[in-house]
Amino acid sequence: MNMFMPEQGLWAMLVQSSLLIQIIMLVLLVMSVSSWTIIIFKFVTFRRFKSLIQDQIQNFERASDLAEAMKASRQSAQSPLYMIGLSALKEIQKLEQSQLSASVKFRIAEDNVRRVLRQGVSAQLKELSSSLPFLAICANSSLLIGLLGTVWGIMNSFHAIGIQRGATLATVAPGISEALITTAFGLVVAIPATIFYNMLWERLNNIQFDLINFAGSFLNRAQRELPWMEKK
Repeated sequence: MNMFMPEQGLWAMLVQSSLLIQIIMLVLLVMSVSSWTIIIFKFVTFRRFKSLIQDQIQNFERASDLAEAMKASRQSAQSPLYMIGLSALKEIQKLEQSQLSASVKFRIAEDNVRRVLRQGVSAQLKELSSSLPFLAICANSSLLIGLLGTVWGIMNSFHAIGIQRGATLATVAPGISEALITTAFGLVVAIPATIFYNMLWERLNNIQFDLINFAGSFLNRAQRELPWMEKK
């Protein structure tokens, strides 16, 4: 606890440091708090999303037809699979109501529906991946920001040596301390941000795999149940 006392330890070092070092430490503190907020929020969100879509995929597969499958998906609040399937259904309805010949509808139906499903999957992944770029920025830049403080602290030390014309411990210690503390704080921010960023992207890739599988199942079911989409 002594390191946080007002007149000694880490707290005293921060209070007595230069303005630039204080700004750097404040920036690193904000980045650390923001990183951990994103990490906790995303882990909870991804876990809930993964559980939700797995249950919905099972319900979709058990449904007797496409209409019943969509009705079952709609019962879940803010269902991601329902939103993806709904956009594909709207495209199918547009094709059915168009004045195109049956042969033309057959040729373009699969590509159109597949494209709409891909867009729906991309929209869900884009929403899920929000804030992850900021976490990547924290992982990549926090160490460099800490190194800036290191360079500044060393410069202060050499400046003090030049003024006093002597390299005593009292002369160089404050600048070296500033250098070390900013480097340490930069590592404290960068290491967990890097680790959890990679872990979150791995979970997002698993979710993407499930969404793509659902899109494939939806297209296959539509081709089986809609005569004009069925491959001859």
